[in-house]
Amino acid sequence: MPRAIAPPRVPLAKPVEAVPAGTLRQLRLRAADCRACPLWRDATQTVFGAGPARAAVMLIGEQPGDQEDRQGEPFVGPAGQLLRQLLAECGLAADEVYLTNTVKHFKFRQRGKRRLHQRANAAEQAACRPWLAAELSRLRPRWVVALGAMAAQTLFGNAFRLTRERGRWRALDERTDAIASWHPSAILRMQGEPREQALRDLRGDLRKVAARVAGDVPPTASGDAP
Repeated sequence: MPRAIAPPRVPLAKPVEAVPAGTLRQLRLRAADCRACPLWRDATQTVFGAGPARAAVMLIGEQPGDQEDRQGEPFVGPAGQLLRQLLAECGLAADEVYLTNTVKHFKFRQRGKRRLHQRANAAEQAACRPWLAAELSRLRPRWVVALGAMAAQTLFGNAFRLTRERGRWRALDERTDAIASWHPSAILRMQGEPREQALRDLRGDLRKVAARVAGDVPPTASGDAP
């Protein structure tokens, strides 16, 4: 079990009993041996976050996919390629942001030679939450982007609805603001106009982040902000 500390004021709506201590490098090494839920048994490896330790922007996805599981890095599959393309379009360099997921192991069911993604359940999400809390506590980003409903509800609570509240800034604490948007993998599953609209939404939300980075906008004092 990783050495843990009593939880500081971690800006997560969902509970965390203890937050693992250490640098990001130490946390990555400890998470590699995590056995807090059964997902490690079938996964190739833990997929911890990646990016600069002083990154001002943190993007939180839902859980690793097939390519992330094989390569051990977040956002390297088709969804990651789309995200990196949109980041570049919006003036955010992928190697200057911190990329991570709410859940650190790939959950899937085997169909022939294919491994089909399955959503982590509440217990599996809870088992991984201390690692996300540790990343937030260590990184202390200025801006957080929650990609998808799982990440958004981890930050804002189960009442959060992506279709209704996407694109609004919220203050997580006195330093950090957060915004939620579509996960690129959800966009890739869409067809026709819904897909094009979701692409416009995500691109627009990333541009809001880029504008704040460029202008060094102060954190939101309270409530929602456009």
